[in-house]
Amino acid sequence: MRPKEPTEKSMERMWKFSRKYAEKSGTYFHPGEGVTESVVKGLASNMDELKRPLCPCRFYPDKTEEIKHRTWICACEDMKIYKYCHCLLFTNAEGMPITEYLPEGHEGLTTYGVVKDPHPDKGRESADKAEAREIERKKRPS
Repeated sequence: MRPKEPTEKSMERMWKFSRKYAEKSGTYFHPGEGVTESVVKGLASNMDELKRPLCPCRFYPDKTEEIKHRTWICACEDMKIYKYCHCLLFTNAEGMPITEYLPEGHEGLTTYGVVKDPHPDKGRESADKAEAREIERKKRPS
């Protein structure tokens, strides 16, 4: 069974949001063909289904429960705190996720190494929450 296509209204809304957020955060869309389109389409589908732009690149046992926490509503906490996008929607010009601000042991840092922020003067509107987020992450079972 093919997933239902998102509505044109949701697609337009998610493209508008994505463009504005890339500008605001000093990031770029992934240069690889289809990457950005796939992520925006996933966000739009979740807007239609859940009325929230839940990150389409993660698995959720219960999407309805997940939206209550807001952790993975785009722009997600990792993007707002660390300027790191799991989906590769918001990247540097080469299509690499920005990992410069990630805490030691974060899977993004382990996978990509240190990727510098090309525009450190933009984004990270919740950078002040990094310490609390790291304490919470260390409490979770591995």
